[in-house]
Amino acid sequence: MTVRKKPSGKIICDNRKARHEYHFLELFEAGIELRGTEVKSLRFGRASLQDAYCRVENGEMYVNNMHISPYEMGNRFNHPPKRPRRLLLHKAEIRRIYAKVREKGLTVIPVRMYFSGQRAKLEIALAQGKKLYDKRNDMIAKTAQREVERHLKTIQNV
Repeated sequence: MTVRKKPSGKIICDNRKARHEYHFLELFEAGIELRGTEVKSLRFGRASLQDAYCRVENGEMYVNNMHISPYEMGNRFNHPPKRPRRLLLHKAEIRRIYAKVREKGLTVIPVRMYFSGQRAKLEIALAQGKKLYDKRNDMIAKTAQREVERHLKTIQNV
């Protein structure tokens, strides 16, 4: 798994459900092709990656089902909230992702959206679905970790 540092800019939205449903194998940072009112809406944090997924079409990668709420003061220049949006990646990256998706049956999931300077960026992950027993093991490990931290906290307070 590729480990990236936390985004330096303001985080717009995070797909926390994806961390529960998938194992992330590789992370990529992609720019997003947006329209004017979409950027204004993102500045207010009005976006959701809940059921979003990425797909390669004609050598370009698109994110589908990503919801960006219409800008309140945008009148007729507003955009459809769930339109497909093109991701800005190098061709070599797109080819590599597409090859892995076709070969191994992996999927591409948007993980988090954030601002890097003035530009909106989308962190996408090459992911493999978790089995039910994997999810259970993760939940058991989380509860054990929480209990250990709680116990350490009580020891330090004494």
